[in-house]
Amino acid sequence: MFVDRVEIEIIAGKGGDGCMAFRREKHYPRGGPAGGDGGDGGSIIIRARSGVNSLVSFAHQRHWRADHGSPGYGSDCHGRNGKDMVLDVPPGTVLIDKDSGLELRDLVNDGDQIIAARGGKGGWGNTHFKSSTNQAPRETTSGAMGETRRIILELKSIADVGLIGMPNAGKSTMLSRLSRARPEIADYPFTTKFPNLGLVQADEDRSFVLADIPGLIEGAAEGHGLGHDFLRHIMRAGILVHLVEPCPMDQTDPILNYKTIRSELAQYSQELAQRPEIVAVTKAELPGASEIHAELAKQLDRQDILLVSAVTGSGLRQLVQRISDLLAEYRSKAN
Repeated sequence: MFVDRVEIEIIAGKGGDGCMAFRREKHYPRGGPAGGDGGDGGSIIIRARSGVNSLVSFAHQRHWRADHGSPGYGSDCHGRNGKDMVLDVPPGTVLIDKDSGLELRDLVNDGDQIIAARGGKGGWGNTHFKSSTNQAPRETTSGAMGETRRIILELKSIADVGLIGMPNAGKSTMLSRLSRARPEIADYPFTTKFPNLGLVQADEDRSFVLADIPGLIEGAAEGHGLGHDFLRHIMRAGILVHLVEPCPMDQTDPILNYKTIRSELAQYSQELAQRPEIVAVTKAELPGASEIHAELAKQLDRQDILLVSAVTGSGLRQLVQRISDLLAEYRSKAN
């Protein structure tokens, strides 16, 4: 089960109450105050951890509560601090405050973390209130309540390259040919329900992470279908590989399909629409693929459009090389 968006409630621990006590020892008949402070409540920390690839654990448990701090003790003994709770999420998870809508943190890299709810401070024991004019204070303070927050965890897949295109454009098949990923593949639309990631080894020194983004449809930028759920995963990709199916099952125009996807990207994010893009006509083994390739190159006035086949392997080496070169160029500009 893949979960990429979930709402949870986190409750940090309450601080322990301060203690009121006095020394009552043999040689100190009039001993002063000796009440210790309460321990601090545990905080809730959300941390990105490599190897975690879904938010499914949070779908089954929506409420998370950290330990409370213990109250103070006599003889100036400090109460035990509550244990912090660490929640591991996949790298690429964005934390959004449910009530304000503000983005709290983007946990991009392994080890990135944030204190999402801070534990309450422990209360003061009566020792804290001792003074020259108040040598036997009976004041204490209660421990503070920990923070309570409703947050949205939203996963955006981290990949160097995103495969985009209409449903059944051959994205999953392409991913399986270029990497060791084994996505579900079938001859009906929307086989891919969530992004699949695979590592592609271009040569001895260069590799990249390729993401198979579920197929987009017209109106995706407005939320039609699962548009927003799919589009947000593309935002992480450095460059895009746009696969165009030459003979769609629904008899639609391949070139119009390409323009439709480009329009959806621009409506969702202008920055996304300006990402470097490699265009490849897939299923080169089919009759008419060469003609569609030539017509698309003519209409777009581009001579770099590729013609590839995941079935026969035709053009795949050239595609990987093109991706590696463009990705290196993109990274150098980003740095």
